[in-house]
Amino acid sequence: MSIPGLAIIGESINDSVPSTHQLFEENDIDGIIDLARFQAEKGAAFIDVNVGPRTPGFMANVVKKIQQHISLPLAIDTPDPELAAAGLEAFDAERAGNKKPILNSISQARLEMFDLYAKQPFIPILLVTEGADDTGAMGMNSTAEQIYATAKSMVAIARQHIDKVSNDQLILDPGIMPIASDSKGDFKRLMNAMTLIHDDRDLAGINISVGISNFTQMLPSKKPDGSAVKGPLESAFLTLAMPLGLNTVIASVRRKYSLLTDDDPALQCLKDVLRMEGVEGVMRVMMYCS
Repeated sequence: MSIPGLAIIGESINDSVPSTHQLFEENDIDGIIDLARFQAEKGAAFIDVNVGPRTPGFMANVVKKIQQHISLPLAIDTPDPELAAAGLEAFDAERAGNKKPILNSISQARLEMFDLYAKQPFIPILLVTEGADDTGAMGMNSTAEQIYATAKSMVAIARQHIDKVSNDQLILDPGIMPIASDSKGDFKRLMNAMTLIHDDRDLAGINISVGISNFTQMLPSKKPDGSAVKGPLESAFLTLAMPLGLNTVIASVRRKYSLLTDDDPALQCLKDVLRMEGVEGVMRVMMYCS
Protein backbone atom coordinates (compact mmCIF):
# COMPACT_ATOMS: atom_id res chain seq x y z
CA MET A 1 0.00 0.00 0.00
CA SER A 2 2.78 2.41 0.81
CA ILE A 3 6.49 3.08 0.52
CA PRO A 4 9.06 2.00 3.14
CA GLY A 5 9.88 5.02 5.29
CA LEU A 6 6.57 6.73 4.56
CA ALA A 7 4.11 6.99 7.45
CA ILE A 8 0.42 7.26 6.60
CA ILE A 9 -1.99 9.24 8.77
CA GLY A 10 -5.34 7.75 7.76
CA GLU A 11 -7.49 10.65 6.55
CA SER A 12 -11.01 9.17 6.55
CA ILE A 13 -12.31 10.26 9.98
CA ASN A 14 -12.63 13.89 9.01
CA ASP A 15 -15.78 16.00 9.04
CA SER A 16 -14.88 17.43 5.62
CA VAL A 17 -15.46 13.99 4.07
CA PRO A 18 -19.19 13.92 3.18
CA SER A 19 -19.75 10.28 4.18
CA THR A 20 -17.94 10.80 7.49
CA HIS A 21 -19.85 14.03 8.12
CA GLN A 22 -23.05 12.01 7.76
CA LEU A 23 -21.80 9.48 10.32
CA PHE A 24 -21.08 12.30 12.75
CA GLU A 25 -24.49 13.89 12.12
CA GLU A 26 -26.22 10.58 12.85
CA ASN A 27 -23.94 9.92 15.85
CA ASP A 28 -23.03 6.62 14.18
CA ILE A 29 -20.04 5.81 16.37
CA ASP A 30 -20.00 2.21 15.14
CA GLY A 31 -19.49 3.51 11.61
CA ILE A 32 -16.61 5.68 12.80
CA ILE A 33 -15.05 2.69 14.56
CA ASP A 34 -15.34 0.68 11.34
CA LEU A 35 -13.44 3.43 9.51
CA ALA A 36 -10.71 3.42 12.14
CA ARG A 37 -10.42 -0.37 12.08
CA PHE A 38 -10.27 -0.47 8.26
CA GLN A 39 -7.48 2.11 8.13
CA ALA A 40 -5.53 0.28 10.84
CA GLU A 41 -5.82 -2.98 8.92
CA LYS A 42 -4.62 -1.29 5.71
CA GLY A 43 -1.38 -0.05 7.21
CA ALA A 44 -2.00 3.42 8.65
CA ALA A 45 0.54 4.48 11.28
CA PHE A 46 -1.86 7.02 12.85
CA ILE A 47 -5.60 7.59 12.60
CA ASP A 48 -6.69 11.18 12.01
CA VAL A 49 -9.62 12.39 14.12
CA ASN A 50 -11.25 15.62 12.97
CA VAL A 51 -14.83 16.05 14.25
CA GLY A 52 -15.34 19.49 12.74
CA PRO A 53 -17.16 22.20 14.72
CA ARG A 54 -18.59 19.89 17.36
CA THR A 55 -18.31 19.88 21.12
CA PRO A 56 -15.26 18.93 23.20
CA GLY A 57 -17.38 16.16 24.71
CA PHE A 58 -18.06 14.72 21.25
CA MET A 59 -14.34 14.74 20.43
CA ALA A 60 -13.49 13.02 23.71
CA ASN A 61 -16.13 10.33 23.16
CA VAL A 62 -14.93 9.60 19.60
CA VAL A 63 -11.34 9.27 20.80
CA LYS A 64 -12.31 6.92 23.62
CA LYS A 65 -14.53 4.75 21.41
CA ILE A 66 -11.88 4.41 18.70
CA GLN A 67 -9.24 3.43 21.22
CA GLN A 68 -11.43 0.64 22.54
CA HIS A 69 -11.03 -1.09 19.18
CA ILE A 70 -7.62 -0.21 17.73
CA SER A 71 -4.13 0.07 19.20
CA LEU A 72 -2.70 2.76 16.90
CA PRO A 73 -1.92 6.29 18.08
CA LEU A 74 -4.30 9.01 16.90
CA ALA A 75 -3.79 12.39 15.27
CA ILE A 76 -6.01 14.92 17.02
CA ASP A 77 -6.83 17.26 14.16
CA THR A 78 -8.40 20.61 15.02
CA PRO A 79 -7.52 24.31 15.17
CA ASP A 80 -9.76 24.71 18.26
CA PRO A 81 -7.76 24.61 21.53
CA GLU A 82 -10.76 23.31 23.51
CA LEU A 83 -11.35 20.44 21.10
CA ALA A 84 -7.63 19.70 21.04
CA ALA A 85 -7.54 19.62 24.85
CA ALA A 86 -10.54 17.28 24.98
CA GLY A 87 -9.04 14.89 22.44
CA LEU A 88 -5.64 14.80 24.09
CA GLU A 89 -7.04 14.35 27.60
CA ALA A 90 -9.23 11.48 26.40
CA PHE A 91 -6.30 9.78 24.66
CA ASP A 92 -4.93 6.73 26.50
CA ALA A 93 -1.27 6.24 25.59
CA GLU A 94 -1.22 2.72 27.05
CA ARG A 95 -3.87 1.63 24.55
CA ALA A 96 -1.58 2.90 21.77
CA GLY A 97 1.49 0.99 22.90
CA ASN A 98 2.70 4.02 24.88
CA LYS A 99 3.08 6.00 21.67
CA LYS A 100 2.36 9.72 21.64
CA PRO A 101 -0.56 11.11 19.66
CA ILE A 102 -0.06 13.75 17.01
CA LEU A 103 -1.58 17.21 17.47
CA ASN A 104 -2.48 18.76 14.13
CA SER A 105 -1.69 21.60 14.11
CA ILE A 106 0.06 24.49 15.85
CA SER A 107 0.75 27.76 14.04
CA GLN A 108 2.26 31.04 15.22
CA ALA A 109 -1.32 32.18 15.79
CA ARG A 110 -2.09 29.21 18.09
CA LEU A 111 0.99 28.92 20.29
CA GLU A 112 -1.16 28.43 23.41
CA MET A 113 -1.77 24.88 22.19
CA PHE A 114 1.75 24.00 23.32
CA ASP A 115 0.43 24.33 26.90
CA LEU A 116 -1.57 21.13 26.35
CA TYR A 117 1.67 19.14 26.30
CA ALA A 118 1.78 19.20 30.11
CA LYS A 119 -1.48 17.21 30.26
CA GLN A 120 -0.71 14.80 27.42
CA PRO A 121 2.65 14.69 25.61
CA PHE A 122 2.18 14.80 21.83
CA ILE A 123 4.04 15.10 18.54
CA PRO A 124 3.12 18.51 17.16
CA ILE A 125 2.52 19.26 13.52
CA LEU A 126 3.91 22.77 13.10
CA LEU A 127 2.02 24.66 10.41
CA VAL A 128 4.53 26.81 8.53
CA THR A 129 2.35 28.14 5.71
CA GLU A 130 1.63 31.31 7.67
CA GLY A 131 3.89 33.48 9.77
CA ALA A 132 4.21 36.80 11.56
CA ASP A 133 5.83 39.80 9.89
CA ASP A 134 8.03 42.39 11.58
CA THR A 135 4.96 44.03 13.12
CA GLY A 136 3.61 40.75 14.48
CA ALA A 137 0.74 40.60 11.99
CA MET A 138 -0.06 37.12 10.67
CA GLY A 139 -0.17 36.42 6.94
CA MET A 140 0.23 33.63 4.43
CA ASN A 141 3.80 32.92 3.36
CA SER A 142 4.23 33.60 -0.34
CA THR A 143 7.81 32.43 -0.90
CA ALA A 144 9.88 29.37 -0.11
CA GLU A 145 12.20 31.56 1.95
CA GLN A 146 9.28 32.74 4.11
CA ILE A 147 8.11 29.16 4.69
CA TYR A 148 11.64 28.19 5.67
CA ALA A 149 11.97 31.17 8.04
CA THR A 150 8.67 30.25 9.72
CA ALA A 151 9.84 26.65 10.02
CA LYS A 152 12.99 27.82 11.80
CA SER A 153 10.95 30.05 14.08
CA MET A 154 8.37 27.39 14.93
CA VAL A 155 11.03 24.79 15.72
CA ALA A 156 12.75 27.27 18.04
CA ILE A 157 9.42 27.96 19.77
CA ALA A 158 8.69 24.23 20.09
CA ARG A 159 12.07 23.74 21.74
CA GLN A 160 11.19 26.46 24.25
CA HIS A 161 7.87 24.82 25.14
CA ILE A 162 8.87 21.13 25.07
CA ASP A 163 11.90 20.27 27.17
CA LYS A 164 14.66 18.46 25.28
CA VAL A 165 12.46 17.81 22.25
CA SER A 166 14.37 16.19 19.38
CA ASN A 167 13.79 16.87 15.70
CA ASP A 168 12.30 13.42 15.18
CA GLN A 169 9.48 14.38 17.57
CA LEU A 170 8.48 17.39 15.46
CA ILE A 171 6.57 17.49 12.17
CA LEU A 172 6.58 20.45 9.77
CA ASP A 173 3.64 21.06 7.45
CA PRO A 174 4.72 23.38 4.60
CA GLY A 175 1.34 23.08 2.90
CA ILE A 176 0.36 21.62 -0.45
CA MET A 177 -1.98 23.14 -3.01
CA PRO A 178 -3.95 21.59 -5.91
CA ILE A 179 -1.72 21.10 -8.92
CA ALA A 180 -4.78 21.51 -11.18
CA SER A 181 -5.03 25.25 -10.46
CA ASP A 182 -1.37 26.04 -9.81
CA SER A 183 -0.77 29.08 -12.02
CA LYS A 184 1.20 30.88 -9.27
CA GLY A 185 3.95 28.33 -8.71
CA ASP A 186 2.68 26.80 -5.45
CA PHE A 187 4.22 23.40 -6.25
CA LYS A 188 7.57 24.98 -7.10
CA ARG A 189 7.47 27.01 -3.88
CA LEU A 190 6.76 23.88 -1.83
CA MET A 191 9.65 21.95 -3.39
CA ASN A 192 12.02 24.87 -2.86
CA ALA A 193 10.90 25.26 0.76
CA MET A 194 11.50 21.58 1.47
CA THR A 195 14.94 21.87 -0.13
CA LEU A 196 15.85 24.76 2.21
CA ILE A 197 14.59 22.82 5.24
CA HIS A 198 16.40 19.65 4.15
CA ASP A 199 19.69 21.49 3.68
CA ASP A 200 19.60 23.09 7.14
CA ARG A 201 21.78 21.01 9.48
CA ASP A 202 19.91 22.36 12.52
CA LEU A 203 16.74 20.75 11.13
CA ALA A 204 18.34 17.39 10.32
CA GLY A 205 16.00 14.48 10.94
CA ILE A 206 12.88 16.59 11.27
CA ASN A 207 9.66 15.13 9.86
CA ILE A 208 7.77 16.80 7.01
CA SER A 209 4.11 16.10 6.29
CA VAL A 210 1.40 17.21 3.86
CA GLY A 211 -2.18 16.26 3.18
CA ILE A 212 -1.43 14.61 -0.12
CA SER A 213 -5.03 14.30 -1.33
CA ASN A 214 -5.08 18.11 -1.66
CA PHE A 215 -2.49 17.82 -4.42
CA THR A 216 -4.87 16.11 -6.85
CA GLN A 217 -8.10 17.91 -5.96
CA MET A 218 -10.15 18.97 -8.98
CA LEU A 219 -8.48 16.40 -11.23
CA PRO A 220 -10.42 13.52 -12.81
CA SER A 221 -9.98 10.10 -11.26
CA LYS A 222 -9.20 8.52 -14.62
CA LYS A 223 -7.96 9.36 -18.08
CA PRO A 224 -10.18 8.72 -21.13
CA ASP A 225 -8.41 5.37 -21.57
CA GLY A 226 -9.42 4.33 -18.05
CA SER A 227 -5.97 4.60 -16.45
CA ALA A 228 -5.66 6.30 -13.08
CA VAL A 229 -4.73 9.96 -12.70
CA LYS A 230 -4.56 10.81 -9.01
CA GLY A 231 -2.57 7.88 -7.66
CA PRO A 232 0.27 8.19 -10.20
CA LEU A 233 0.56 11.96 -9.72
CA GLU A 234 0.64 11.55 -5.94
CA SER A 235 3.29 8.84 -6.32
CA ALA A 236 5.25 11.20 -8.58
CA PHE A 237 5.08 13.89 -5.92
CA LEU A 238 6.36 11.44 -3.30
CA THR A 239 9.18 10.38 -5.61
CA LEU A 240 10.34 13.99 -5.79
CA ALA A 241 9.59 14.99 -2.19
CA MET A 242 10.78 12.05 -0.09
CA PRO A 243 14.49 12.68 -0.85
CA LEU A 244 13.88 16.18 0.58
CA GLY A 245 12.64 14.84 3.92
CA LEU A 246 8.93 14.28 3.37
CA ASN A 247 8.15 11.13 5.35
CA THR A 248 4.56 11.51 6.55
CA VAL A 249 1.32 12.07 4.64
CA ILE A 250 -2.29 12.46 5.59
CA ALA A 251 -3.72 10.17 2.96
CA SER A 252 -6.18 7.50 1.92
CA VAL A 253 -5.09 3.98 2.78
CA ARG A 254 -6.87 2.86 -0.39
CA ARG A 255 -4.24 4.49 -2.57
CA LYS A 256 -1.33 2.35 -3.71
CA TYR A 257 1.79 4.50 -3.61
CA SER A 258 5.15 3.68 -5.17
CA LEU A 259 8.39 5.41 -6.10
CA LEU A 260 8.44 5.95 -9.84
CA THR A 261 11.19 5.51 -12.42
CA ASP A 262 12.50 8.52 -14.33
CA ASP A 263 10.64 7.57 -17.49
CA ASP A 264 7.23 7.38 -15.80
CA PRO A 265 4.76 9.79 -17.49
CA ALA A 266 3.43 11.14 -14.17
CA LEU A 267 6.93 11.91 -12.94
CA GLN A 268 7.85 13.51 -16.26
CA CYS A 269 4.72 15.66 -15.96
CA LEU A 270 5.69 17.05 -12.55
CA LYS A 271 9.30 17.61 -13.60
CA ASP A 272 8.01 19.60 -16.58
CA VAL A 273 5.72 21.65 -14.32
CA LEU A 274 8.70 22.60 -12.14
CA ARG A 275 10.41 24.05 -15.23
CA MET A 276 7.35 26.00 -16.38
CA GLU A 277 5.81 29.31 -15.38
CA GLY A 278 2.21 30.41 -14.87
CA VAL A 279 -0.58 28.73 -16.76
CA GLU A 280 1.88 26.58 -18.76
CA GLY A 281 2.18 24.22 -15.77
CA VAL A 282 -1.60 23.87 -15.49
CA MET A 283 -1.84 23.10 -19.19
CA ARG A 284 0.87 20.44 -18.82
CA VAL A 285 -1.14 18.72 -16.07
CA MET A 286 -4.29 18.87 -18.18
CA MET A 287 -2.37 17.30 -21.06
CA TYR A 288 -1.29 14.46 -18.77
CA CYS A 289 -4.89 13.89 -17.70
CA SER A 290 -6.11 13.69 -21.26
